[in-house]
Amino acid sequence: MKFIVKLFPEIIIKSKPVRKKFTQQLRDNLRKLLLPLDSELIIVRDWDRITLETHSTDPSVLKGFVTVLCQTPGIAHVIEVVEYPLIDVHDIYEKTRDTVGDSLRGKTFVVRCKRVGQHDFNSSEVERYVGGGLNQHVESAGVNLHKPDVTVRIEVRNQHLYIVKRRLEGLGGFPLGTVDAVMSLISGGFDSTVSSYMTMKRGMRTHFCFFNLGGREHEVGVKEVALYLWLKYGASHRVKFVSVPFEEVVGEILKNVENSQMGVILKRMMLRAASEVAAQLEVPALVTGEAVAQVSSQTLQNLSVIDQVTDTLVLRPLITMDKLDIIKVAAQIGTEEFAANMPEYCGVISVKPTTRAKPEKIAAQEANFDFAVLERAIAAADFINIDELADEDKTVVDVEVLSIPVSGSVILDVRHPDEVDAKPLNLDNADVQAVPFYELHRRFVELDQSRNYLLYCEKGVMSRLHASHLVEQGFTNVKVYRPS
Repeated sequence: MKFIVKLFPEIIIKSKPVRKKFTQQLRDNLRKLLLPLDSELIIVRDWDRITLETHSTDPSVLKGFVTVLCQTPGIAHVIEVVEYPLIDVHDIYEKTRDTVGDSLRGKTFVVRCKRVGQHDFNSSEVERYVGGGLNQHVESAGVNLHKPDVTVRIEVRNQHLYIVKRRLEGLGGFPLGTVDAVMSLISGGFDSTVSSYMTMKRGMRTHFCFFNLGGREHEVGVKEVALYLWLKYGASHRVKFVSVPFEEVVGEILKNVENSQMGVILKRMMLRAASEVAAQLEVPALVTGEAVAQVSSQTLQNLSVIDQVTDTLVLRPLITMDKLDIIKVAAQIGTEEFAANMPEYCGVISVKPTTRAKPEKIAAQEANFDFAVLERAIAAADFINIDELADEDKTVVDVEVLSIPVSGSVILDVRHPDEVDAKPLNLDNADVQAVPFYELHRRFVELDQSRNYLLYCEKGVMSRLHASHLVEQGFTNVKVYRPS
């Protein structure tokens, strides 16, 4: 069986040296991805196409071929063809009838022919002869030149005849590896997964950088979606998944930064750290999922102030996209379910976040920040090859959730002090202690370990994440309090 890979049009219009480079890269990428399916695969590169020939008839192998071809950047479309030696126009009709005749029953059709080389006929003559023959001898609904149910495609290339059995749409974009690498700041939500996909589609080898604000469950979820994206769209090139522990950074912000400025400063700290990580990998650009005015930190003024902390180029593929459009793309690429079920964790929630950050005020607030905390986070960053994530133990510790406090237990309110003040947790006959989540792990070891502790937060997310983390560390006296 043969597959003819048609290049993305933007590749074809490039200069000869660039087109050759892109086509060769696509061939190398396909070779790496397809040879494990068929070690005897034949791959031939031409100036405007790549031809793949396999002698395998195993349905699972052929299905694997189709999956790879439809998900590899740089391909406009793929045609599955049957090849014959060219004899004459009547033979073209007979071969076409035998190959696709049954698929025309009860349907309107049109014949389209492409021709390369010297022949004693032209493309229009082939279309008329083959179309007329099919119309007479196949039980179709007739010829329709404008809106047919089926388009019968024929290619005559020198002394070879190709009859198209089916046409498959490709991903488009540029072959992975033809553009510089980037570092995507990924949180696992709709935006960051779609922006990562878009850079991969455009030919950029995309590394992943995750800022862990506290909790293994979130990190596990992000690793899973990053591995999914890489396996589906970028497996021809190895990349890194970098996890940066940011819980202490969040705690420093919450203790020393004015509430309204927290969001902008957290983003600035992330860009500082990501720039350092990118420099270690010699990556020239960062990628974020930000879109104009989607949240308070994403106003143009705030984005401008955020970007001032780095000289590294920051790409924002989604900058003008609407949220619903982003979600639609997530559904198309398969990350919607990941994002919808991702345990969101926002360590910094401002009551009245600024939408027009002023550089001088931000600088004054950051003067209170201990940058040694940020340096420790960067130094503790964990670098792992993306393909090794599949071998990691991603088991998330299951923590018991109670809707009614157990007698004798202590409820630890892990919310930010501002949240506690705004909506205190008052329970009769229950010992409630406020321990902000950013101090929880340091203070928990100092507590009376003979007692049981129930962690509480309003939405039940931070409490569950931190309870899991404590159980992983060996504490067996931790549960979650989640009122019904």
